[in-house]
Amino acid sequence: MSHRPDTPLLDRIATPADLKRLSDGQLEQLARELRAETISAVSETGGHLGAGLGVIELTVALHAIFDAPRDKIIWDVSHQSYPHKILTGRRDRIRTIRQKGGLSGFTKRAESPYDPFGAAHSSTSISAALGYKVAADLGGPCETGQGDSVAVIGDGAMSAGMAFEAMNNAGHLGRRLIVILNDNEMSIAPPVGAMSAYLSRLYAGAPFQEFKAAAKGAVSLLPPPFQEGAKRAKEMLKGMTIGGTLFEELGFSYVGPIDGHDLDQLLPVLRTVHQRATGPTLIHVSTRKGKGYAPAEARADAGHATAKFDVATGEQKKPASNAPSYTRVFSDALIQQAAKDSRIVAITAAMPDGTGLDRFGERYPSRCFDVGIAEQHAVTFAAGLAAGGMRPFCALYSTFLQRGYDQVVHDVAIQRLPVRFAIDRAGLVGADGPTHAGAFDVAYLSNLPGFTVMAAADEAELKHMVATAAAHDSGPVAFRYPRGEGQGVEMPEEGEILPLGKGRMIQEGRQVALLSFGARLGEVITAAEALSARGITPTVADARFAKPLDTEMILDLARDHEAVITVEEGAIGGFGSHVAQLLAENGVFDHGLKYRSMVLPDIFIDQASPADMYAVARLNAPDIEAKVLDTLGIARLDERRA
Repeated sequence: MSHRPDTPLLDRIATPADLKRLSDGQLEQLARELRAETISAVSETGGHLGAGLGVIELTVALHAIFDAPRDKIIWDVSHQSYPHKILTGRRDRIRTIRQKGGLSGFTKRAESPYDPFGAAHSSTSISAALGYKVAADLGGPCETGQGDSVAVIGDGAMSAGMAFEAMNNAGHLGRRLIVILNDNEMSIAPPVGAMSAYLSRLYAGAPFQEFKAAAKGAVSLLPPPFQEGAKRAKEMLKGMTIGGTLFEELGFSYVGPIDGHDLDQLLPVLRTVHQRATGPTLIHVSTRKGKGYAPAEARADAGHATAKFDVATGEQKKPASNAPSYTRVFSDALIQQAAKDSRIVAITAAMPDGTGLDRFGERYPSRCFDVGIAEQHAVTFAAGLAAGGMRPFCALYSTFLQRGYDQVVHDVAIQRLPVRFAIDRAGLVGADGPTHAGAFDVAYLSNLPGFTVMAAADEAELKHMVATAAAHDSGPVAFRYPRGEGQGVEMPEEGEILPLGKGRMIQEGRQVALLSFGARLGEVITAAEALSARGITPTVADARFAKPLDTEMILDLARDHEAVITVEEGAIGGFGSHVAQLLAENGVFDHGLKYRSMVLPDIFIDQASPADMYAVARLNAPDIEAKVLDTLGIARLDERRA
């Protein structure tokens, strides 16, 4: 166990109400202790580190001034909420974060009344806060009461369209709403585009340093004696820098920028806004991700989500693996294809490192596009590239592709444009829990006419699927692959173009056919080995394609076996449902075939290790073995003895 820091003030904090008894000087000491406790806790558990360290002082100031849970403090994305959880009665469980049965790594309504809105995807906080505020104004009942609504949103999240939609609506309604723009110039990757440049100009120029007092607050919030002088200074500021404030054009009073690590600035500004604001107000704070911990400051990308680490050195304690990660295999395969085809381009939405496109971008900078946290734009941008004759690969996590689904349907599928969707983090992902699970993409893509949908059973198959997608120009294509290391199979030198809609036989057997789609194939093979020890030798096949299906192989399996069982790491309505439709349309069930489909259950599965999550889903090898025995009507020995 690592050394726990001394935290005499923090030890006295049971709820945010306890902060209100502290002086401003004591709040500064509390912030230091909170930072030390956050570093210590994450060193033991792993998790999101840099984002939380960047908002230590802001978290302390918010809870010292506002009255949570009556006041609703809503953290956008909420990966920065570990310090918030420590101050809101969950310190005794903070070392269970992201673990089975422990605290969620994000805010979660079911976990605490201090988490008024669950998150994990970005850019939702302003919409939710506005909803809370309007509910309060309309007299909506709330167990904790209805006070102020405060949204804390990062500059990366602010670049997404949903945030601007909410800002526009909030400005139109004119309700008292407080938005805190946490500008750390770093979402997961460095934010891109005009919004980032705009925010940088707000505080980087000399005029803001010279007129710091004027920049601190909206004129209407200052005490009357200072308003006239501030008004003149502010007008001079506008003329010398940006010629007008975007946020004020949207109807917000703009306050800032202020140093988000300086409680001498934060506390007076928040108190003034809390006491005097009447309409929508945006407070712009400048922070540094990883603040106060040198290893996290030095590498903000690596400090975003970290394994357990040594506090003294920052060295992460990652287990060694002989197999490459699926993400690395995709990256290498795409670079290899791009070397042969100048039409190949790559698009990601603020996740170049997570998707492996950082390496592609280093090799082909003019052909790699990080569009920021804007999945809808990413999809339609890729559609435009495809219409213009390029071969775009749109690399997104499964959970984030959901945000661009309308564009997938209308801008890609209906127009039959050959956009290639590389879907990372397919299936259950472990510590990030249900918000990041790649559970639904097979179901929501396979129902679209003209779509080709593949899933890699191992890293060699992934390389083949990249090659197949690169050569596929007759419509949209998607291939999915899980998080983490591959199976350790032998890798081909070149990816092969797979026959469209054709699976592969793994082993011939009898009685029962196990038809796998995706990365559960290893578990299927393990189950088949256990069944062989019982005298049952199943046929095992890898479908490769959910659409188009290998109809010949599937109908042959149905004809030659007593039972067919499909296995996939996706939700109801995916591969197994398409197989069932095929079998029904061909009258196979009329001849007594026993058919079962093993899918993710109709629940959201809380965070745990991937193996534990798949145990809950009943998709591990023993579960597959049990399903075969149950389908064939064979009781297991342990059950007979019972």
